[in-house]
Amino acid sequence: MSEHPAYTLVEARYVKEFDTEARHYRHKKTDARVLSMVNTDDNKVFGITFKTPPDDSTGVAHILEHSVLCGSRKYPVKEPFKELMKSSLNTFMNAMTYSDKTVYPVASRNLKDFYNLVDVYLDAVFFPKLGKHVFEQEGWHYERKNDQLSYKGVVYNEMKGVYSSPDNLLYEYAQQSLYPDTTYGYDSGGDPAHIVDLSYEAFVDFHKRLYHPANSLVYFYGDDDPGERLERLDAYLAEFEAGEGPPVIPLQPRFTKPLALERSYAGNEDLFVTTNWLLGSSNDLQMNLSLNLLAFMLTGSPASPLRVALIESGLGEDLTGAGLEGQIREMYYSTGLKGVSEGDSEQVQALIEKTLRQICTDGFSREMIEAAFNTIEFNLRENNTGSYPRGLVLMLRTLVTWLHDGDPITPLEFEIQLHQLRLAQEKDPRYFESLIQTWLLDNPHQTRLVLRPDPALGKQEAEAESQRLAAAHDAFSKAALTAIEANAQHLEDLQLAPDTPEALATMPSLHLVDVKKTVDRVPRQIDQLAKTDLILHEQPTNGIVYLDLGFNLFTLPARLATLAPLFARAITEMGTSEQSYIELNQRIASKTGGVEETFFSSDIFGATDTAAWFFLRSKVMASKLDDLLGILHDILLKLSLDNRERFLHIVLEEKAGEESNLIPGGHGIVSSRMGARFSLAGWINEQMDGVAYLIFLRELIQRIENDWEGVRADLLDLRDCLLNRAYMICNLTATNPILEVTRPKLERFLEALPFNAEAKLETWPKTPSPRFEGLEIPAKVQYVGRSVELFKLGYTYHGSAMVINRHLRNNWLWDRVRVLGGAYGCFCSIDQKSGVMNFVSYRDPNVESTLDVYANAGRFLLDEPVSEEELERGIIGMMGDLDPCQLPDAKGYGSMLRHLNGLSDERRQRVRDEVMSTTADDFKAFGELLNLARKPEHVVILGPQSGLARASAHIGEDLDTIKLT
Repeated sequence: MSEHPAYTLVEARYVKEFDTEARHYRHKKTDARVLSMVNTDDNKVFGITFKTPPDDSTGVAHILEHSVLCGSRKYPVKEPFKELMKSSLNTFMNAMTYSDKTVYPVASRNLKDFYNLVDVYLDAVFFPKLGKHVFEQEGWHYERKNDQLSYKGVVYNEMKGVYSSPDNLLYEYAQQSLYPDTTYGYDSGGDPAHIVDLSYEAFVDFHKRLYHPANSLVYFYGDDDPGERLERLDAYLAEFEAGEGPPVIPLQPRFTKPLALERSYAGNEDLFVTTNWLLGSSNDLQMNLSLNLLAFMLTGSPASPLRVALIESGLGEDLTGAGLEGQIREMYYSTGLKGVSEGDSEQVQALIEKTLRQICTDGFSREMIEAAFNTIEFNLRENNTGSYPRGLVLMLRTLVTWLHDGDPITPLEFEIQLHQLRLAQEKDPRYFESLIQTWLLDNPHQTRLVLRPDPALGKQEAEAESQRLAAAHDAFSKAALTAIEANAQHLEDLQLAPDTPEALATMPSLHLVDVKKTVDRVPRQIDQLAKTDLILHEQPTNGIVYLDLGFNLFTLPARLATLAPLFARAITEMGTSEQSYIELNQRIASKTGGVEETFFSSDIFGATDTAAWFFLRSKVMASKLDDLLGILHDILLKLSLDNRERFLHIVLEEKAGEESNLIPGGHGIVSSRMGARFSLAGWINEQMDGVAYLIFLRELIQRIENDWEGVRADLLDLRDCLLNRAYMICNLTATNPILEVTRPKLERFLEALPFNAEAKLETWPKTPSPRFEGLEIPAKVQYVGRSVELFKLGYTYHGSAMVINRHLRNNWLWDRVRVLGGAYGCFCSIDQKSGVMNFVSYRDPNVESTLDVYANAGRFLLDEPVSEEELERGIIGMMGDLDPCQLPDAKGYGSMLRHLNGLSDERRQRVRDEVMSTTADDFKAFGELLNLARKPEHVVILGPQSGLARASAHIGEDLDTIKLT
């Protein structure tokens, strides 16, 4: 491989773990560092990272991350990021602010698209326009209405949402408590109380100082030409001279004794207690891996002894804390309990110390150590990154060392690290116990944090903000206040003004000829085995067997439906007649890649029926298939449902998890609630993971206390109904030789399960839900949802709706709800089967204006006709959404789900053809359709009482309100 003259090759190594040639360069002129990863993965990844340690909590790094993607030298449109969202085939495109770095990654399987993305991102980070209006839009600015000032800004409102979540606050306070003297003691995302202290001048200076090639780490990955990568990058880097290089993040001076801290959050529910320890350097990869294994052994599985001690103590409802944070310069570990009673915080902290000392005395069991090693090694070898491109996850792994001047390649070479760690543990059987002694028990640099609810705090914070704004108002002259109003109007005018055709023409674009016309088909073989439906998917799984066991939920009476998720957890978390749940989980972790539960419900295409399934999803190396089948046999046929206390702990954990998700996942809560109104599938989802489920869990806790035998009887009934291979399905994904070997073993496993062909499937009635609903939580922002039943308006689904929906999201909703309204996000979606169109906003400071935007969506489509260029870009962008990059296990699982809900490849192709043939007339017809539904028919608002009251007044209807906290 010939080298580029603009770069010095620092090192080249073959990384066998990922079949990749890694080449580390320095750019001669600017000292930028470049890692070029060459392999056969067609999902190409680019990322550029800047070391951006903040020295305050104004959120300057976060605001800048938003702002550099709002117009640049070469691409002078208002928001290149939004324009790329419209028309790119990307498999990933985003930007992320961390405690000490800002990362700009993109990925695409299309080479032309990939280099388009690379060019836009390089121009954005190095040559952004950063006008003051961008700072005010993305960061903060004053607005004045009715003689009162207020703060507005996208990041400002995003962080108000973040600061409404006690879980997020807990993590932030824990980290800040351990690093009071370094950058990690500040909130890089921004504290809303401090964001408004950031000046435009400081914002611009931050970019000038830190967004220089000398402070950049550039990463390429995939099957594109490695020489072309370097050439395109040099075209940008060559415009710069040498810089000062990256800033140095100092080490935190060590405490001489532990610190106790108390903080408060606005709410009246859970009290949180954590103990937090500052550990060693993340650059020490052997120690980093050792501490990862230790964290797994302590709290990473249901069998982990510290987790067991905390959960079974009854002192709290669920584990909390960040666990191990190994991505920043000095690692830390944090654990504790949430849902603690007032007065029990010291007991929690004492229990943590007592348990750690007990583990040091007794030692970890051989089974626990092997479970940790197997789990970590399986995850590393499988490299299953889900919906994230594999190259992106590897990039983040390199940054652990690379950001702090270490070798970026070594973190990827996990085999030697695992080998050395195994040798260390064999040489010293108390290796992990000594880590506890050194880093936890004998470590004075620890903090004991109590985060308690304060029902009055929200009002106090609101009053403090009002007083600050009032003082600012009084300090401004009349002329200054007039200028604020004029500036806000000017900002709004800029936000609403369309980009010129000349500016839009600068954006790189694909054309329809660049797009694949046919759907990706996943071959599947449908068969029967032991009178059970069997689906086989031949995929290159690298020696892994993916086995999904499906159980038809309609074997259950409706009264047991909401209990199903808890039974699903009980299968792996309550043990068997022969093994405790601790022993069972150690067995699962030491022999397999995991056994997890999940649920699927969907209306069926072309039918009035509904599909509703519970799946046990498992994975294992083919050589250990017998171990997996033995585990599945035992958990299904020998499940123990006698342990009342253990089941209660599971229910408390579920409740705590649902409550924790209310604020960060508010848009999902609203969407689920709206979906429950219109279809049985939506109602099922809500019963098993929504507001209805949370209410059920709270009631179930009381029932367990007062009627355990009745609850246990329901669990036994549920097991007996569900466990019937006449209504099961098996889905196997592996290579063909492994499938052939697996089949007879799976047959023997299935034959041992109950079979009852006489059982009948039940019919579940759907409970009606209110048209106008308020879900009250103590948040500082709202999540605003509205639904429209398109089929009732005479609509027949057509693939063009996908393009139109995307156009609405990326233009009308983005401009009016996010840019103009200051919400962090806004979405809309159309269900092909039910014809329901949902609108929902995320971390939204508004209610009335957002509902008006939804109502006027049809008017937008009619008043602003789509151009031919915009139409083509929208179709191309939609095609990218239709072709996500999937790993082999996801291909097999997704193919099975399409089989269950009747989504044939022929229908997929027809919809794809309809997408490709979308016309401007389709937009107009859809606009006329939406105009028929301007009056709200169904609204769900999640937020504080004040927001619900405003919504009720605006729509002229009382909201059926549920107080969730």
